[in-house]
Amino acid sequence: MMKLFKNEDAFTGLEAAIVLIAFVVVAAVFSYVMLGAGFYATQEAQRTVHTGSQQASSSMEIIGNVYGHAQGTGTAAYLDYIEFTVGNTAGGSPIDITQTLVTYVCGEKSDVIPYDTTGSIVEDTGTGVIDSGKWGVNKTYNDVGGTRNKLLEPGEQFVLRVYFPDQQLRADTRFSVNLQPAIGAAYPIKKTVPATLYPMNVL
Repeated sequence: MMKLFKNEDAFTGLEAAIVLIAFVVVAAVFSYVMLGAGFYATQEAQRTVHTGSQQASSSMEIIGNVYGHAQGTGTAAYLDYIEFTVGNTAGGSPIDITQTLVTYVCGEKSDVIPYDTTGSIVEDTGTGVIDSGKWGVNKTYNDVGGTRNKLLEPGEQFVLRVYFPDQQLRADTRFSVNLQPAIGAAYPIKKTVPATLYPMNVL
């Protein structure tokens, strides 16, 4: 009878090729995943640094003095509102003034002063009217393009008027008004009511 001899050399080579191809595929997938994770981490780091630099720096600054308007006379006089001019810092981006959060702190009292959406309409004269207990744009200067809006752009100046909540600020009272733009650091205004109040006071 004839004897059959099995030669498995070809199968051994095929198995080795399959194993090699599997290792190559696994290495390619692993390297793709690692590169993707590296690119994602780099983008997130750049975004974090960019956002942090925006939040750490304020794009708004006060130009000139802060003025306080008083009501009443003598010992019955109290501070009714403050008025000041704001503008962009050097290299600052435009700010939607309507998105600014204004808070008021005096002693243990803390309030959010609402933006006057009806009274603070900038008219053709550049002058607005703000309701009591609210804040808004009272006047604008150097309007870019000759159009008046609520976007504080580089070179423009807005005169803001902030009325205090239902609290009469008497002489020698400390208070703080904080301006928090939508992007950027808060800008605190810390003042003390003068010992003697006049109709208009430089704080």
